Amino acid sequence: MTTILHPDLPQEMRGPHSLPGVAPCDPQDWLRVDAAYADQMAYRTELIRDRRQAVLARQQGSEAACREVLEEALAVLPGLGFTVGANRVHCPDGRSVALDWSDPLSCLGHLVQEDICILQKPEGAQEHLLTAAVLCFPANWRLAEKIGRPLTAIHIPVAEYDADLARRVQRLFDGVREGRPLWRYNRLRYVDADLHQPVRRRTDGDMKYVRSERQCILRLPRTQAVVFSIHTYVIHTPD
Repeated sequence: MTTILHPDLPQEMRGPHSLPGVAPCDPQDWLRVDAAYADQMAYRTELIRDRRQAVLARQQGSEAACREVLEEALAVLPGLGFTVGANRVHCPDGRSVALDWSDPLSCLGHLVQEDICILQKPEGAQEHLLTAAVLCFPANWRLAEKIGRPLTAIHIPVAEYDADLARRVQRLFDGVREGRPLWRYNRLRYVDADLHQPVRRRTDGDMKYVRSERQCILRLPRTQAVVFSIHTYVIHTPD
């Protein structure tokens, strides 16, 4: 088990919340760097190296959207303490990451704390499909089981995700505008603090960790794909 803790949740993620609970997000604020950056990035690098098949997936037809999300991220990173060059990015923790446009999600996975999911809506489809992702820190779901599936199927077996909520979420994905991202968060208690939990390892015992995801939804201007970014916080709560 790898334990990486934050000292606390951001102020805006500490209060009560409802589903889907979305709010406008500053266009530059869908990526963040925080106190856990160096430790989380070391873990992400390890997972991409050793468990690539589990944490990276890309379907045919998603290539342009994958490159575009890397482009969009590179435009934001200088404001977060990165130095972006023509061929390399220098990160806040001292690492230097080569830009690899042939494998853009892996590259992005080495740069940012956020997991990045790309969803696209084929012509005539009722729902967006998950077509690509770098998902190092899953919370009880396996990327291999969700890739290529629509939003409703992705959320099985989430009890709260009923038909009404599914319609509301799909309207969000249909309606999100370029340059006007949205954000929401969740908050759950865990026994195990490990960020990489495709399956929850334990449900018995003291749930002394709070795991909270800051999730942003943004529209890519060129491909019109929707990006779902996930910044994960884990904190230890007093006994």
